[in-house]
Amino acid sequence: MTPTAQATPPADLYRHGLQLLLDKDIDGWVALFDDHAVFEFPFAPDGYPKRLEGRAAIAAYMRDYPDHLDLHAFPHLEIHRTDAPGTLVVEMRAIGRLVASGAPYEMAYIAVVTVADGRITHYRDYWNPLAVPASLREAKSPLAPTS
Repeated sequence: MTPTAQATPPADLYRHGLQLLLDKDIDGWVALFDDHAVFEFPFAPDGYPKRLEGRAAIAAYMRDYPDHLDLHAFPHLEIHRTDAPGTLVVEMRAIGRLVASGAPYEMAYIAVVTVADGRITHYRDYWNPLAVPASLREAKSPLAPTS
């Protein structure tokens, strides 16, 4: 781990991660995670993973993200610091387009993110599965790891 990564405040690290997603730099985004990070999706519907354990699992899940979703911006972003060291609560909205259909994409998210030693160790993503367009559900569902 580089000293620069360790010195990056959690909110700045999170903002950097959003820019990496906009740049379609999935490898760079995944590199922000600790080797043993946990990524959870508490509201995930059937066919989607509810929990990813480790950076390799997160990388496998995200590998084709830009093939399905072309993010354009995060026009709303609020980062709330908490009493827990390194833990943030993030409210945001993403806009873009679905690659397969060209249809617009818009999703509101709430995330609870914990950072330690300059890496994301835990990410809980409270996205709304009811708002996922059918074409994206069909594209991502078969890729979900089996439990």
